[in-house]
Amino acid sequence: MLRCDINNDALNKVLQTKICLKNGVEKMKLAEFYSGIEIHRQEKIIYVHLIAPHRVLSTCRSLAGGMHDDLLYVYNHQSCEPDGDHNHSLMHLAIDCPEQYRKAIAQRHSLPFQRCATLGTAANMNNAAICHETYSDLEVVAVCTAGVERNAGRAGDPSSYYEPQTRSECAKGESEETDDRSAAPFAGTINAMVFINRELTPGAMVTAVITATEAKSAALQELEVPSRYSEGLATGTGTDQMAVASKLGGEAIAYAGKHSKLGELIGRTVHDAVIQALAMQNGLTPAGQCSAFVHLQRLGVDEAGLCQSIGNLLSRDDAYLLQKNFSNIICDPLTVAAVSAIVHMRDKFIWGTLPEGCTAEVFCLYGAAISAAVSGKTRHIPSYMKTLAALPMSLEKHQFLDFICQAFALGFSEKWSE
Repeated sequence: MLRCDINNDALNKVLQTKICLKNGVEKMKLAEFYSGIEIHRQEKIIYVHLIAPHRVLSTCRSLAGGMHDDLLYVYNHQSCEPDGDHNHSLMHLAIDCPEQYRKAIAQRHSLPFQRCATLGTAANMNNAAICHETYSDLEVVAVCTAGVERNAGRAGDPSSYYEPQTRSECAKGESEETDDRSAAPFAGTINAMVFINRELTPGAMVTAVITATEAKSAALQELEVPSRYSEGLATGTGTDQMAVASKLGGEAIAYAGKHSKLGELIGRTVHDAVIQALAMQNGLTPAGQCSAFVHLQRLGVDEAGLCQSIGNLLSRDDAYLLQKNFSNIICDPLTVAAVSAIVHMRDKFIWGTLPEGCTAEVFCLYGAAISAAVSGKTRHIPSYMKTLAALPMSLEKHQFLDFICQAFALGFSEKWSE
């Protein structure tokens, strides 16, 4: 079910969903805003009809990409499933021949392909989120789909793609080639379409993209989404796409950064739409992220392996008890807080915020907090610190994980002792 977050002032602008048949395919009109855009869903596509002239800046890889003032449609299309071998011909067409892909999808839905900007994804269009914000005469609408389970990444992570000087013959300069086809990115994309009821200058259009991108990254930061390509937190995915459209006419707004009211509305709509889309597509919610494992998985450990590593440090009976109750133990809020804190302290050392010479003292203190959270015996923190101080401590991820497992085991071994 597509979710619309629409404030009360805008309720009279939203139409009842209309269902009709277009070329024998069910078509749904989801909403209309500021007498400028209509949002439709049909099969595996959400397209926005620009019923008033708009300036569009998009990441569309076809000739419609970049900035245009003559487009009529912006659409987001599901070209493959989120998981699997991705051998679907549409997905390959989208990668290899974006101009042909744009034409094929537009013609299927009776849209004029020369006047369409295209975004593509593996996310289900039924899991799209629409968010709408207003202030005075300003209106901003964000339409987002999102998936991060396999392709989330952090800016600067190791890459797998290089675009050579020599292009393929496929679309004569409109396609990109990889140096290694086997290294094609995993599925997982955050696509955002942002619509503004006021004209923006070309420079403000670019600033709007910056603001929307930061809003997306803020949402991922709050959800502690890990990069799948490094030990860092994700700032997006490797295939994120965006389109920003501003309605032409009147005095143009010259700034869309965070200090402006327009920037605030863009930030809120995109942030909230990404949060909602991830909840629907991946079941990823703030409450669901209350788990110690969430904070450790970017270090390359899985939940079963984490349980086994801790259990190996316990007696047979305690290891059995841990295994039977592990999901509850790692989701205890105090334990989550302690694990989150020590992982973040490791980040601080890696970033250079904290001097490495303090590693032992910091790890002992926060490791003891884990032991105390697991055992429930906060009065034992000094003795836990003393025990943990005798263990090897390092920023290297395997030794760091070993230290955390020791802290868990120390606490659990005392949890039921008198």
